[in-house]
Amino acid sequence: MSAKTMPAAPRAASRLLLGALVLAAVLVWPLLIEDQFYQRVGALVMLAALSASAWNLVGGYAGQISIGHVLFFGCGAYASLLGFTWFEWAPILGAPFGVAVSLLLALVVGRPTLRLKGHYFSMATIALAELARIIVTNTPILGGAVGVSGPAMPRSVLDLSFISPLPYYYIFGGVLGVLLLFTWWMSRSRMGFYLRAIRGQERAARSLGVPAERYKMYALLASAGFTSLAGSLYAAMLGFVDPDSGLGILLSVKMVIAAALGGAGTLFGPLVGAAILVPLEEITNAMFGGSGTGVTYVVYGAIIVFISRFAPGGLAEILSRLKAWRARHAG
Repeated sequence: MSAKTMPAAPRAASRLLLGALVLAAVLVWPLLIEDQFYQRVGALVMLAALSASAWNLVGGYAGQISIGHVLFFGCGAYASLLGFTWFEWAPILGAPFGVAVSLLLALVVGRPTLRLKGHYFSMATIALAELARIIVTNTPILGGAVGVSGPAMPRSVLDLSFISPLPYYYIFGGVLGVLLLFTWWMSRSRMGFYLRAIRGQERAARSLGVPAERYKMYALLASAGFTSLAGSLYAAMLGFVDPDSGLGILLSVKMVIAAALGGAGTLFGPLVGAAILVPLEEITNAMFGGSGTGVTYVVYGAIIVFISRFAPGGLAEILSRLKAWRARHAG
């Protein structure tokens, strides 16, 4: 019996069972691995998936390809550690302020930039992110080029300073789970239908009465908030941030590639892309002595060429092609 002829109830039950098995594997596998390098890679996968899934709200579902999302990521990272530097707060207590600043920036910069189309919008976001990096680099109160650091020794559990990568894995995974639930709800709501219409053909969507600018702004606000939260968690784990590590354009590129590799505009695409991209990056960095060798850029470039040439929809498109091929040749 093919997937087409399988009754709906057994098909739903099989998908539910598969989802439960995948969730169990995600929760259990770090406990079965003692090597902290692989545990750390797992935590970085969750963080990259969180960032890419946040970008996916506006870049995947709304089709607004932002290459400057590191602006919001940096807001969260700097808010966490500046809260400690200025007021000796636990870094995570600065996260709400980072989210608030990111939402304000999204409102201010989103109104003019979201009116731009295609690569003009992308170039505008790059310019804004680079402008923010230059401003931070030349502002001593924000740490300047040296950056800012968190507490040298953990004072309480709120400092999120752990020796083992496992707590970070589960914290990042928990926040990612909340974001995926929000994305699932959004994709099935009026907002999701409107965003897909805007991505497909904005002019036609407007002619049918879709308030495109308003819903693109909604997507940008939600994306900015979650991206800022990812930046705060990143700063809490690393305990340090400077203009390159918190506002470097490569972070934005990484978000875009992770989402595009797995399948932008799909629920689990960014997670799948991060699960491939991060281990590949970490392994090449370990083999060739870090990203300073330029290997990371080569890997990113090769992935971009592959996606552009063979699968613009990412691995999700390849999977749908395989399903269609199996359906045609079934029976």
